[in-house]
Amino acid sequence: MTSRIEKRFAEAKAANRPALVTYVMAGDPDLATSQAIMEALPQAGSDIIEFGMPFSDPMADGVAIQLGGQRALAGGMTLRGVLGMVEDFRRKDETTPIVLMGYYNPIYSFGVDKFLAAARDAGVDGLIVVDLPTEEDEELCIPALKAGLNFIRLTTPTTDDKRLPTVLQNTSGFVYYVSMTGITGAAIKSRAAVGEAVERIKSHTDLPVAVGFGIKTPEDATEIGRYADGVVVGTVLVDAVGQSLADGKATDRTVSAVRDIVAGLAAGAKRARS
Repeated sequence: MTSRIEKRFAEAKAANRPALVTYVMAGDPDLATSQAIMEALPQAGSDIIEFGMPFSDPMADGVAIQLGGQRALAGGMTLRGVLGMVEDFRRKDETTPIVLMGYYNPIYSFGVDKFLAAARDAGVDGLIVVDLPTEEDEELCIPALKAGLNFIRLTTPTTDDKRLPTVLQNTSGFVYYVSMTGITGAAIKSRAAVGEAVERIKSHTDLPVAVGFGIKTPEDATEIGRYADGVVVGTVLVDAVGQSLADGKATDRTVSAVRDIVAGLAAGAKRARS
């Protein structure tokens, strides 16, 4: 059976453009506003939603996403709440793929089997868990695959040709190439180097390769989209939420701020192959 993720990348390929993958933090800045943002993403041109699972100790996230997670946790968001948001989203949208992204601790605390069953039933399509290396695949990756969820792996500029086959061994859905060493929110230093890295990864796998970290503008989406099957954008969206708030609360600009940026990025991605 073809997954939603496979279908969406195939649709983007048929349209001769990269897929646009957008990351937002679940529950940021509050449940209702976050749900509205999530529902606005496909309307603005997002192909795949990466939904952040807020965690108190995010080791790979920059300041903007850390603050987004703090706002979500302060508002009472839990992993069960994240799954509830996905379930609500699925009542209106049965086609947009949803990938939960975060850290293993909340999943472990929830209970792996219990979490995977709940995620599948809610309508989750895949997982990105940044602190579980391939050597720990039996912890979550293998059970997730057996449950019918894609397990998306991160590769980085330091993942060499010797290590890459191990990293890709149980990867499914797509490969997420982190364009730099470091945390989210930094700038890409060399777009040409990103293109070379994508080609190298593609020599090892038939999966789509999406590039994230450092993509902030429509121009970035256009340039990186020339090489990649997908472009992943997160920090600029989470930062837009933070910048729209008044006294820490959502305003009438919060949803539109994210929606407008996504629309611009989608337009940039469409220009990538033209």
